[in-house]
Amino acid sequence: MFSNLFRYSIMSFKRQRAYIVINILGLSIGIACSLLIALFVLNEASFDRYNAKKDRIFRTILNGKIGGQEITIATSAAVMGPTMLREFPEIEDFLRMTGWGPTVVEYKDQTFTEEHLVEADSSFFNFFSIPVIKGDPKNLLNAPRKAVLSESTAKKIFGNEDPIDKAIKLGNDTTRYIVSGIMSDIPGNTHFEANILVSFMTNPRANSTLWLNNSFSTYLLLKPNTSHVTVDEKIPDMIVKYVGPEVQKLMGISIDDFAAQGNKYRFFLQNLCDIHLDPSIQQEFKDASDPKYLLIFGSIAILIVLIAAINFMNLATAQASRRAKEVGIKKVGGSTRGMLVTQFLSESFILSFISLILALVIIKVTLPYFNNLLGANLELGLFARWYTIPVLLVFTLFVGFLAGSYPAFFLSSFSPIEVLKGTVKGSMQNGRLRRILVVFQFAVSILLITGTLVMYRQIFFMLNKDVGFNKEQMLVINRAGALESRVEAFKDAVKEIPGVINIASSTAVPGRNNNNNGYGLEGGKEESFLMTTSWIDYDYIDTYGMTLAEGRNFDKSFTSDRQACIINESAAKNFGITDIENARFMKPDQSGNFTYLQVIGIVKNFNFQSLRYPIQPYVFCFKGDDNLWGYVTVRLSAQNYQQTITEIENRWKEFTSNDPLQYYFVDEDFEQMYSQEKQNAQMAVIFSILAIFVAGLGLFGLTSFTVEQRTKEIGIRKAMGSSVTGIYFVISREIILLVSISALIAWPLIYFIADKWLENFYFKINPGVFSFISGLAIAILIALSTISFRIIKAARVNPAHSLKYE
Repeated sequence: MFSNLFRYSIMSFKRQRAYIVINILGLSIGIACSLLIALFVLNEASFDRYNAKKDRIFRTILNGKIGGQEITIATSAAVMGPTMLREFPEIEDFLRMTGWGPTVVEYKDQTFTEEHLVEADSSFFNFFSIPVIKGDPKNLLNAPRKAVLSESTAKKIFGNEDPIDKAIKLGNDTTRYIVSGIMSDIPGNTHFEANILVSFMTNPRANSTLWLNNSFSTYLLLKPNTSHVTVDEKIPDMIVKYVGPEVQKLMGISIDDFAAQGNKYRFFLQNLCDIHLDPSIQQEFKDASDPKYLLIFGSIAILIVLIAAINFMNLATAQASRRAKEVGIKKVGGSTRGMLVTQFLSESFILSFISLILALVIIKVTLPYFNNLLGANLELGLFARWYTIPVLLVFTLFVGFLAGSYPAFFLSSFSPIEVLKGTVKGSMQNGRLRRILVVFQFAVSILLITGTLVMYRQIFFMLNKDVGFNKEQMLVINRAGALESRVEAFKDAVKEIPGVINIASSTAVPGRNNNNNGYGLEGGKEESFLMTTSWIDYDYIDTYGMTLAEGRNFDKSFTSDRQACIINESAAKNFGITDIENARFMKPDQSGNFTYLQVIGIVKNFNFQSLRYPIQPYVFCFKGDDNLWGYVTVRLSAQNYQQTITEIENRWKEFTSNDPLQYYFVDEDFEQMYSQEKQNAQMAVIFSILAIFVAGLGLFGLTSFTVEQRTKEIGIRKAMGSSVTGIYFVISREIILLVSISALIAWPLIYFIADKWLENFYFKINPGVFSFISGLAIAILIALSTISFRIIKAARVNPAHSLKYE
């Protein structure tokens, strides 16, 4: 029986060659899109899950609020881990980590720049399942100035030479580090990157007992069968015990009074596997991904498969009148409805498996581009896991059943008597279900088009908004500390270079803020505000082109300016400052005394971080001669800037003993802030185009069938004097109507989704009418482009030939 059904299926395929090609192409694109998105989603969800102890590893998270400003960040004090190990019986071990940023590595006469250097406790390999190639995992980082290199980094620095016990210079540290071990490269699906690990105890603050100095990431390994909830419940008492006295000393109030003023200072635990998908927490290492995007792209994958399946349904039911006679004859010949259902489903399954093979070829070809777009290393890995192929087969069967079930049951329901009377053909001309399915397809297409337009408009807005300072032609040099005390001399030397407009030094620059401090206002309420702090020189405000709303810049003729500050408008508003001459900030120091800073100016608000966030209070303090770390910013002329950079590099080498110059441009750095949005928008464009293409394939097939069914009608209209344009309008107006109905269905849904997505940004566009009308216009244009060739071709046929058509 099954051999006969298979033979019938093959014969049926031969009679429907064009429609089969359309179905296979649509299904293969749908399956390929689904698999690519599944690879992306699974990769994002797999972060840190390779660690054997993942369920027992937790990171401490600080949630603080002061003066109405709240921050949630993955840092804590160096003393926290050792204290919790000592006092909490649930804790088995602790690990502290912090990143160095770009670091110069020297070995013999070779110099390298390492972007990912991390300080870590000796317990690192007890937490993370990173294989150690050389060395004893327990002793790799158990003494100061020990270094562990990744396998690829060791190869880059030492070549074929054995790195163990070799001395390397890191950064400005004059004491060499000894290579104690080699580890495997850390997997890409880890929430941090580290090519070099150095012992945490080398850090001067490793043994600090200050609880309010939160600068490090702290990880805790819980004992087996221990709940993190138990540990969370004990943390508040620890805060009262250790943080309370420091708050009392610095602010003169108890921690209870501090909390009563609406402030907050608490810690909680976050599981290792939750780190990568929690963007609400500020990260020290890799930025977290927003799980909303996984939901969005997962939904897109489902919708594209549905569009492809709908194509199959539409084309199959549209040809029902053709296959009615086949069904009637088979039923007269003794075939049961079950046998016919099996035959039609077999056809669907065969097409699905052919589509799967083509989809795998598509993925193989496009995966490198997809990886380049995402900055990922996705692999299909058909044979990497035993369940991959079975899952693909089950998925293919599901797609085949989804696409073929309705046509199978619909076609097999025909009565032989109705077929022989010709009543089936007449009943098939209505096509109400097909219209509904076409509306659904284009509703999805319009949703994707409009959503993509909104995303791109928001990205364009963020990249082109006036951020309150000049970010064009601004070159920022990292590692200003390499200049040591010669920063001013370096600035004077660079100013002499033609093409250099201005130059300034600072501890932070817009987009790379690294210090938050609490300040009080002398004579004001007994409350403090958290302000982002940067120490700058006399040239900083002018170099960045910031505008003073009130007061003046730092001035060399005022020696008192070394104990002064400039704030932004948000800080003035939060503190209620209306007269800067009578405004002095109080900044507590570690001894419990206060440093007083006279406010001498207010700069207009500027976006010093992503446009996702509102502009928070900001304070500029004067950068003294003893403050050597940070950045040097050079404002360049647009002419011959490459030659200017070469000259700056030569000056840098003169001042830093031939150290490599590490720099970036502010505008490119700001653009990098929105890399996730840009990647997701590009993905949305790609999948929107594919979804529309698949929908267009189905529409082309349906139009071809419609034109074929209406051949005589077209001939009669032409014989009666209708023009090609008139016939085109008669046939295409239904499509225009269906696409318009699709827009009415899609618009409320996309407005809701776009509004929710835009909530991620404090500075944002209004979705407006433009994106919605444009989405409809593009959909209509695509639909008409799809069907025009087929309609015009039919309309230009000689009426005599059309009237003979049967």
